[in-house]
Amino acid sequence: MKLAKMTAVTVAAAMATFTAVPGWAEYPEKPVQFVVPWPPGDMEDVLTRMIAEDFQAEYGVPAAVVNKPGGGGGPFPGAVEVASAPADGYTIGSFVIGVPVVGPSLGIPELSPDPFDPLGIFLTYPFVIVTSKDKPYSTMQELAAHAQDNPVTLAHFGAPLTPTKVTLSLAQELGFEYASDAAFDLVDCNTFASGDADVGNTTIQLMLPCLDDIQVLAAITPERLPHAPDAPTVAEIVPALDLTLWNGLFVHKDTPADVREKIASVAEKTIASERARKFGEETGAQLYWLDANGSKDLIGKNIDAIAKINASLGL
Repeated sequence: MKLAKMTAVTVAAAMATFTAVPGWAEYPEKPVQFVVPWPPGDMEDVLTRMIAEDFQAEYGVPAAVVNKPGGGGGPFPGAVEVASAPADGYTIGSFVIGVPVVGPSLGIPELSPDPFDPLGIFLTYPFVIVTSKDKPYSTMQELAAHAQDNPVTLAHFGAPLTPTKVTLSLAQELGFEYASDAAFDLVDCNTFASGDADVGNTTIQLMLPCLDDIQVLAAITPERLPHAPDAPTVAEIVPALDLTLWNGLFVHKDTPADVREKIASVAEKTIASERARKFGEETGAQLYWLDANGSKDLIGKNIDAIAKINASLGL
């Protein structure tokens, strides 16, 4: 009898101990935040908000997007915040390609070695290389020929960005250089109407109001864009430049598998939803769900590709 009582007490104590450990609580049990390291309003922000809304509806806990723009630091201050948070799935990063591909090489302790695993990639930004229709070239090959004897200026969003590097590398592969290039806060219809640049690297979304007045020379996307079906992708012109600007969800590598599955499951359903499809049609965004393994493979290919591009550009 005494032994039975001791056993019962021991079991009860053990159960109490397990119950007291927070890690045994089922995820999620408290608010979840999705960190977007850019200002509100762009494609990744809108789509991540859709995911957060669906996550809240699915699990009944508050889920919100927290915008952490880094200014000159790009997405990396926001990435550091996710890397520094507990690996419990309550802080999720919504990151562009630069975070896993470039981040580990910048000398930021929190990002080197890469602390993140992808849950899935869901968006390719519809970047394009465009010009005005009144220019004497309507293809990249014609631009290359024109640039041999005429100065051509390029507008972009920043030299370190993947689409800018791809644009400059494409020119190199076609045997020409831009006479000058400059970063603009906004590369839109006014950029070409005012003559501020001859060629621009921007998104098709910003060109939609003046689509009849511009010529898309190439799309920096995996597939041709519905808004410019006759424009080839950069990879069609030079297969080695198969590199695009994408966005995905990331968590710390130590995040439990069941937590990852719950987040990814909601995100995949969101991206397949009617409202996400409509958003893609309106903006030109290419939407899909590439799972964790596929995302890891893509990131590996991107790291190799960007290394070759940097080398060719002398970076």
